[in-house]
Amino acid sequence: MRLMHTPDTQAATVSRLRIHPLLVIGATVLLAVALLLTVPYQSNWWKVIILGIVEGLTEFLPISSTGHLLIASDLLAYEGSLDGTFEIFIQLGAVLAVVGFYARDLLAQVRAVPHDRAARRFWLAIVIAFIPAALFGLLFYSTIKTVLFSPLVIGISLIVGGIVLILVERMPLRPATALDVTQITLRQALGIGLAQVLALIPGVSRSGSSIMGSLLVGLDRKTATAFSFYLAIPTLGMATIVELLLSLERLTSDDLSSLLLGAVVSFIVAWLSIGWLLRYVASNSFVNFGIYRIFAGIVILVLIAAGQL
Repeated sequence: MRLMHTPDTQAATVSRLRIHPLLVIGATVLLAVALLLTVPYQSNWWKVIILGIVEGLTEFLPISSTGHLLIASDLLAYEGSLDGTFEIFIQLGAVLAVVGFYARDLLAQVRAVPHDRAARRFWLAIVIAFIPAALFGLLFYSTIKTVLFSPLVIGISLIVGGIVLILVERMPLRPATALDVTQITLRQALGIGLAQVLALIPGVSRSGSSIMGSLLVGLDRKTATAFSFYLAIPTLGMATIVELLLSLERLTSDDLSSLLLGAVVSFIVAWLSIGWLLRYVASNSFVNFGIYRIFAGIVILVLIAAGQL
């Protein structure tokens, strides 16, 4: 029984983009509330919106949303970063975008798990792929935040990751053995999970590492992209919860309104980005993203040398 469909036609993607009216109303109300709580009291509300847009645009592209957010925060001189907590928390909007985008499949899975073996194996694959990054992230949380959250690391990671992206796309890969997310083996899931560990380094990209890892273990491009979306739910969800819990004592009401505004904006933009990426990978490779990463990394290194970062 095929429950989790890898979007393989433009019609399938377009149908998913037809957002339920209640979702539109809910997102509009939340955006209005967030603006009312933020605009009258914070002069940097427009920076929050820009960062929310950056998150929504970059989260599911293989170009590192965290890296882009940290650099954008520095360039905007945004003072509400909270040592990176803001940049990580607003990923919640992207998580909710995935949940909304695949709501039909997710609901079908909930109903099928008790009696469908393929559904149970799929979610076991998600758990296995999620564990490596979760363990490393918890064990080395302090080191990652204090040592790796720097423009220099981001610039170098973007360049190296771009080169790897191009090389993987150019190298001859073995024929794909998984043409749908329900066909992914547990061994393949572990390989994808180990690849995702690299994304703990800002600038590497969670989606990029998981997609490239998927291609290397035998998934086709569309299935790799879809699996990366599903894997984002526990990965980004856990990162958001941990970051929020560790920052509770420092958060003020102004911080909470900024977090809400950033998350709502990222949700709206991420929803549209998912649909675009699914259409793009249907007929294009990721080489252009690799070229962009190299260019962006060089620009960051130049800005560092010029004292602008």
